[in-house]
Amino acid sequence: MILTDTHTHLYSDEMEYPVEVLLKRAGDQCVSRFFIPNIDKDTIQAVLDLGNNYPGCYPMLGLHPVHVDGNYQEQLTAIENALSRNKVVAIGEVGLDLYHSQQFLKEQQYAFLIQARMAASLDLPLVIHCRNAFEELMELFESLKGVPARGIFHCFGGSLTEAEKLIGRGFYLGIGGILTYKNAGLAETLKNISLEHLVLETDAPYLSPVPRRGKVNESANLLYIAQKLADLKNVSVEEVAAITTANSMTIFGI
Repeated sequence: MILTDTHTHLYSDEMEYPVEVLLKRAGDQCVSRFFIPNIDKDTIQAVLDLGNNYPGCYPMLGLHPVHVDGNYQEQLTAIENALSRNKVVAIGEVGLDLYHSQQFLKEQQYAFLIQARMAASLDLPLVIHCRNAFEELMELFESLKGVPARGIFHCFGGSLTEAEKLIGRGFYLGIGGILTYKNAGLAETLKNISLEHLVLETDAPYLSPVPRRGKVNESANLLYIAQKLADLKNVSVEEVAAITTANSMTIFGI
């Protein structure tokens, strides 16, 4: 059985263990593929180093919306320069976040559009972060008509209507620890969504699943999410692993 964590910040200094230990612990739980999202120019090298030094780790580069400010163009220039010299598997994580602040909404919108066009020009998928900004994101997609966009909507926790809109635009839903939270409502939504549209993620070190909720998350915990999804769909965890890993291969080409 091969489980794929499509979103894990293995380089984060909030992690509980060194990278080598995290990878060993994950491997013991059948997690052997790790997709590493960038957040800003200061984490570019850490993401690339993971991809260069550890088999099964795949780098993605992008500017996280929370890190967008008045100097976002400087950040994007650093990311573009890194993209010109290095192979990555996606542009991410990018998007909109109005939960923390609305101060730089226009800058977030500009940064997203630039990076979406960048992904299209490089024929790479997008990994999208969107918090409290779904309608604003849909409006941006309208601005991208004619620009091919595909990838993963990371940390999906929305409604069936939202899920169908994203799937209709060519995106897979990234399913993480929220699925295991009793009052989140995501399980009800996913009852109506085929496994063919889903991938698994931890977003480590954040959003630990039950029974590890409240603790530092890690990729080893992906098995709890896979098992919860298997129970929900009344299939084996092996089937969930096979389908979601195949989906990740389709998205990233690796």
